[in-house]
Amino acid sequence: MRGLRWSDVDLKAGELHVRQRADRYHAKKYTNEGYNPIGLPKSEAGEDRTIPLAPMVVNTLREWKLKCPKGQLDLVFPNGEGNIEFHANIVTRGLHPPQIAAGLTVPALDRNGKPKADKEGNPIMAAKYTGLHALRHFYASWLINPKDAGGQGKDIKTVQARMGHSSIVMTADTYGHLFPGTNDQEELAAAEKSLLGA
Repeated sequence: MRGLRWSDVDLKAGELHVRQRADRYHAKKYTNEGYNPIGLPKSEAGEDRTIPLAPMVVNTLREWKLKCPKGQLDLVFPNGEGNIEFHANIVTRGLHPPQIAAGLTVPALDRNGKPKADKEGNPIMAAKYTGLHALRHFYASWLINPKDAGGQGKDIKTVQARMGHSSIVMTADTYGHLFPGTNDQEELAAAEKSLLGA
């Protein structure tokens, strides 16, 4: 998200291409052009992967492109000067406030693990999901969930490609529990009936 360029977003086709990433801590990587906090995705499978966009996302990006701060890196989500936005700013300004507004919260805890309270003694609430990786897990589970449950009902190979996993084993180990199970007895009875014609 932090390394996404407008040149990697095809609003007509309704898709984006993951071709680079920004280092979380703005650590500079050595390249032929010098030092740069922009680099390739973590795995070869993550490089140049295509992600389809929902119509609402396409429309939102069209609107955002008109007011997006311009910069040399041509970033879709830059800071106010058009440079790479710090990871912490995206989390505290972009991820946490909508969760709190939606009531997706947990009690805020002090250093000793005790719930914090305001001056009136009311509990102080914090965002339930503290990091952007939660959005990645949400996306994977949305891809997997059956259509009748509001998901996409995608197969494991599609999920692997969309997530940029280097192996299907990684996808299965991480998200295998989310794929719909089967009723072995019903399937065996149906297969037996079909095979024996009974």
